[in-house]
Amino acid sequence: MSFDDIIDRFGTHCAKWDMMEPIYGVPAEDGISMWVADMDFRPPQVVQQAVEKMAAHGIYGYWGSETEYRDAICWWMQTRHGWSVDPNWIFSTHGLVHGTGMCVDTWTEPGDGVVLMTPVYHAFARVIRAAGREVVECELVNENGRYEMDFETWDAKMTGREKLLILCSPHNPGGRVWTRAELEGVAAFAKRHDLILVSDEIHHDLVYPGHDHTPMTLIEGIDDRLVMMTASTKTFNIAGTHTGNVIIPDAELRKAFGARMAGLGLSPNSFGIAMTTAAYSPEGAAWVDELVTYLDGNRRLLDDSVNAIPGLSSMQMESTYLAWVDCTGTGMERAEFTRRVEQGARIAINHGPSFGKGGENFLRFNFATPRSVVAQAMERLGTAFGDLQ
Repeated sequence: MSFDDIIDRFGTHCAKWDMMEPIYGVPAEDGISMWVADMDFRPPQVVQQAVEKMAAHGIYGYWGSETEYRDAICWWMQTRHGWSVDPNWIFSTHGLVHGTGMCVDTWTEPGDGVVLMTPVYHAFARVIRAAGREVVECELVNENGRYEMDFETWDAKMTGREKLLILCSPHNPGGRVWTRAELEGVAAFAKRHDLILVSDEIHHDLVYPGHDHTPMTLIEGIDDRLVMMTASTKTFNIAGTHTGNVIIPDAELRKAFGARMAGLGLSPNSFGIAMTTAAYSPEGAAWVDELVTYLDGNRRLLDDSVNAIPGLSSMQMESTYLAWVDCTGTGMERAEFTRRVEQGARIAINHGPSFGKGGENFLRFNFATPRSVVAQAMERLGTAFGDLQ
């Protein structure tokens, strides 16, 4: 398979394309979908073969031993991230949004505060508020187009009602790969305020050359309050399996989380187990290396195109396939620059305010699509803002 192949996803129950017009008013006949965070690429052949094997068997009963599945996860974390995982630490959830909800349910009560470093992945706040908890926004500092942490300001915001901190590492939507020093700062912040630290590392495999992701668990002295969340779904474009992993090194935390999982009768689906097991393999690793190289080319194309438009600026991405575009320099109201993108350029994108404080003048573009589509989108974007050139 080539990443340049155009795959028609319309009419396949695809949220990203089938819901583009109903939600954003971008016409299906010639619109370009760059919002939902999944890719327009097929997964590696080894994953497809796993599904075909199940289909050929034709019986979809209860799954048996998860040993091979857990071993594949451990192999991947060790070989790709230098992280030794005990298979007994692993809980499988219905994706990582569900994993987030389970963490909120396990370690907080209604009315408690949950800390987010905003702007950040919008589902976090949605889940927290739906559970009757308070979202405590610690805004990241935009330092010359790069997000930085401001622990001194955040310390002053804490009231003692906060029980949980959710870290997005690497960061969505800013694309930051946090440095070891920054992660040590996060660990110290969590300790100062006695917070359980949930580190969502779903983008950890999609890191660009020149940057290295450090799993939060490799920071010394944090495991007694740390919950790690990872998944194969973003890496291999299999989000529809809704399979995520909550990995907990600490025995007491593991006991509490396990009790909630058992109390709700939760277990993974067989397709997610089979696809993840197949993906976390040498064949899957080779495919990811090719994917990151391709995405890096798309990233450069988008950055160069956006930054050539006066008033627009793409935050420099170190990870993910999600460009965070600052429209402040246009001098336009949010409704106007959004209209130009959606109605003028006919591109469906995520609106910045949904990511929390600091996102007001931003738009998020998903460029995990064939390069010809990115090029077409960027050409349209330039035309939509042509009067600024």
